[in-house]
Amino acid sequence: MIRAFAAIDLPDEIRAALVRVQERLPVKRPVPPENLHLTLVFLGELPEPVLDEVHLALSALHAPGFDLTLTGLGLFGGTRPRVAYAGVADCAGLRHLQAKVEQAARGAGVRVEHRRFVPHVTLAYLNPAAPGRDRLERAVAAAWDFRAGPFAVTGFGLYRSDLGQGAACHAELAHYPLPAPHPDPYVP
Repeated sequence: MIRAFAAIDLPDEIRAALVRVQERLPVKRPVPPENLHLTLVFLGELPEPVLDEVHLALSALHAPGFDLTLTGLGLFGGTRPRVAYAGVADCAGLRHLQAKVEQAARGAGVRVEHRRFVPHVTLAYLNPAAPGRDRLERAVAAAWDFRAGPFAVTGFGLYRSDLGQGAACHAELAHYPLPAPHPDPYVP
């Protein structure tokens, strides 16, 4: 079984901007820079034959590239936050790609969770029971004007995630290029 996900990798300058933001957050478990990404679809634990089918489906996917901007910080988990993240500016190209990737995964036999896509880059995992939530909330609020990009999204990847002691180890299994966009492919 292979734990897998489809994601957009980030350019070095975007990663560097995210690391600078992480350094200002009072967190114990920041995501390592090499693991920063924007998940399109979490696929879960898959047997290799199903992962091969996902690869074939993603290889046949057609969607144009687009520009993406990260903006603002937030917390997932309500009054007991579990994740600190960087948000993503609304982007029709991203919504289109994510829907196609999810559809391809389902078509390959993957049971994808039914949940609304909230594009983000996870910056840190949090212990909801740990003290200091007020300090964290202030740090996130102070970064309300965070912005990185725009940057061109010219492809996405299929990744494996190996869990162990400490941070997960992510490895790209396949890369799927996206053609350059037309001036505005979403205007009829």
